[in-house]
Amino acid sequence: MKIIDLLKVDAIALNASVSTKEEAIDKMVDLHSGAGNLNDAGIYKEAILARESQSSTAIGEGIAVPHAKSESVKTPGLSSITVPGGVDYGAPDGKPSDILFMIAAPLDGDLHLEILSRLMVMLMDADFCTKLRAAKTPEEYIEIIDKAEAEKYPEEPVVTEAPKDGYQILAVTACPTGIAHTYMAAEALEQAAEKMGISIKVETDGSGGAKNVLTKEEIANCDGIICAVDRNVEMARFNGKPVYKTSVSNGINKPEELINKILNKEAPVYHSDSADASDETSGDGEGFGRKIYKHLMNGVSHMLPFVVGGGVLIALGFLIDTIAGNADVGGNFGFTNPVAAVVFWIGKAAFAFMLPILAGYISMSIADRPGLLPGIVGGYLATTGATLSNPTGDDTAVSGFLGALLAGFVAGLLVNGLKKAFNWLPKAMDGIKPVFIYPLCGTFLIGIVMLLINPVVGLLNSGLSNFLTNLGDTSKLLLSVVLAAMMAIDMGGPFNKAAYVFGTAAIADGNTWIMAAVMIGGMVPPIAIALSTTFNKSKWTEQELKNGPVNYLMGLCFITEGAIPYAASDPLRIIPSCMVGSGVAGAVCALFGCACPAPHGGIFTFAVVEHPLGYIISLIAGSVAGALMLAILKKNKNKVEKKTA
Repeated sequence: MKIIDLLKVDAIALNASVSTKEEAIDKMVDLHSGAGNLNDAGIYKEAILARESQSSTAIGEGIAVPHAKSESVKTPGLSSITVPGGVDYGAPDGKPSDILFMIAAPLDGDLHLEILSRLMVMLMDADFCTKLRAAKTPEEYIEIIDKAEAEKYPEEPVVTEAPKDGYQILAVTACPTGIAHTYMAAEALEQAAEKMGISIKVETDGSGGAKNVLTKEEIANCDGIICAVDRNVEMARFNGKPVYKTSVSNGINKPEELINKILNKEAPVYHSDSADASDETSGDGEGFGRKIYKHLMNGVSHMLPFVVGGGVLIALGFLIDTIAGNADVGGNFGFTNPVAAVVFWIGKAAFAFMLPILAGYISMSIADRPGLLPGIVGGYLATTGATLSNPTGDDTAVSGFLGALLAGFVAGLLVNGLKKAFNWLPKAMDGIKPVFIYPLCGTFLIGIVMLLINPVVGLLNSGLSNFLTNLGDTSKLLLSVVLAAMMAIDMGGPFNKAAYVFGTAAIADGNTWIMAAVMIGGMVPPIAIALSTTFNKSKWTEQELKNGPVNYLMGLCFITEGAIPYAASDPLRIIPSCMVGSGVAGAVCALFGCACPAPHGGIFTFAVVEHPLGYIISLIAGSVAGALMLAILKKNKNKVEKKTA
């Protein structure tokens, strides 16, 4: 494959009549659409704008390379325009951009990425760009590209041997999408090093995986490492070496300055077991809120497979038991039938790891690998409700999702504190600290913290139960609304669990209408989110859209936790929207006089619900209300800061 295989004549517009950045984007999207590269031009444009909201894709020197990965891309491709006089594209050098390439990349598949990286590298050549500006026809434009590619990337690749004494400087480049800036930064650093007479090797951590990977020997022998990255890369391997961490745009625009940071010994030494390692190697500040968000998303992204895989298997268990005629067996529903039991308990096993994994990877994001074990243990203790008086677990002290979140952040901070506390140990102990001292002490400390925290949450749950009992005497309708809304507050946390425990306890007293409100309230959040991802695609990232349909099944099966990854990404908008939807469902459920004798199962229990038609209407009304609230409250994804995949 060659560059011209991705760039068609009808996707090129020379001397385009555009005067603004927005017009330039519209023109190039239209070219992509006309060339047959897109399934949905609107969705692809939203992905382009979302990428631009992070930082301008203008490189400087008249070049801009807007790009995005999107499910709306049917065929990977390029579109390009030249603009006499250029347009203001927000370039770092302040110059207008007059050569623009727009990259359309699908979510899956990476065979085209190496080809696109070639173009990015070629655009770093001033002579090549001059020839492109002078092209008279699209055919000539393509011919210039094809000839330059053949010269720079001959069919017989030239193998460059590493210097005998190793490379003076190493570098890693990585941008959010891993398509364009990653490779342009690498080329800029290589060109600058060649001019300065410096040997350099650059690892590109692109969308197709890491290329030109740095070896242990090369790291050991180099003078220092430049990390021009806009996302996390593997840093522990650089322990003890001078590392200067900056943005990928600086790698493109300030390569000589970065190289001199290493040569002049201005880069701090990176210590992988240092609590402040990420800060001391960084040349650019990062806001506190952004750090919290990155740590949280690291936990959520690793938790998601456990939610989806375990939740779907549990749902299949309910389905099999329903088909077998066991929908009215009460507490054993879902695992009465032998086949259902196998599927159900495998799903439960996967689901049980959800919160420990969430906490573990939040902690690991904060404290690197030594934080993984303490975080997982803290998350597990949150699920058992362990206390000082009952370390094996107390059902009244389960802290759930909120407890696991707290465990992840506290565990990470504790391990970072241990790194400072044991900094006095001799250097000979460096090898044993991250694999023995930090995990051991960190696990013990987070265990003590959770044993102290869980009883407090237990008291909160008891207080909530007492409040609900008193409220039920005055208003059945109000209680249904409150209980249903509580199911959406923390989606598996103490409020959710308090409402659920209250509902299951009420079944024993014959108040099955309470369980009906609880279950319908727990079913609404995932379905409301799924509806929004279906009918309001502009509100969500590509990954959220991809996983959205799973929430239909999870919501119907009363697995509220399916909404957790979405709520965690934008809690101030998503949680209130879901609470409104659940509250509406609870109110409609009470008005119809619905009652449910089964404590779990979602749609598979509808056969035993009193007034099942009213129950279905309740679910529809609440889910639609929640989706409408999301449409009102949630911003379009191109208006908020996001990392696109």
